Amino acid sequence: MHKFFSTRLASALALSVACSAASADVITEWNFNSVPADASTATGSLLPSTGAGSLATLGGVTSSFSSGAAGTGSSDPATMDDSGWQTTTYAAQGAGDRTRGVQFNVSTVGYTDIGFEFDLRHSNTSSRFVQVQYSTDGVQFNDVASFEATLGGDTWYNDRTVSLSGLAGVDNNANFAIRVVAMFAPSSAAYAPSNSTSTYGAAGTWRFDMAQVTGSPVPVPAALPLLLSGLGLVAAVRRRQA
Repeated sequence: MHKFFSTRLASALALSVACSAASADVITEWNFNSVPADASTATGSLLPSTGAGSLATLGGVTSSFSSGAAGTGSSDPATMDDSGWQTTTYAAQGAGDRTRGVQFNVSTVGYTDIGFEFDLRHSNTSSRFVQVQYSTDGVQFNDVASFEATLGGDTWYNDRTVSLSGLAGVDNNANFAIRVVAMFAPSSAAYAPSNSTSTYGAAGTWRFDMAQVTGSPVPVPAALPLLLSGLGLVAAVRRRQA
């Protein structure tokens, strides 16, 4: 019975540690809805709806709020007052590759296996191609994933997901940042329009919703005494068996 007890206890402790490290949490989320709700999608909030962080437009991009439910709609579960973050004033054709878009700043302290998810609505004349970049110091950015508006414009592309797991310096970093920027069509020096029958224009819009930075919590140090106590109990049982 003692051998069974000690084996089960060791297994339970190992499972507890594994589960605490594997479960993914939303570190910070933006749903861009007004707080309190005001029944107008032309208004919204740039403050996180969950967690803490900040955001900014890049390279002269301007922003406003518009409907997150228009057309096919974003993944926001809100049934009323579903706002999206509308951005425009992108670069002129053939200029500013990967310099205009938006940036999210979120501390990943206490987290590992970082991920990024977002919904994005392309207008017909907006850039068809999207580049996601990350930074470990908020200054130098590196390409990590790209997306294409394969279904054309005036369409929501929901749950675009980027894994940053295993990238050096991303975990447990107070200066982590991520960007979503417009990029030239591959192997070219020009933007492609989201709708193939349209013409790219700087006044085209990208509309964001449900932007999330996620991660798996690092095991809480306060739990270590309990773990050590349990391991000590296992050792004591085994000594008595010897």
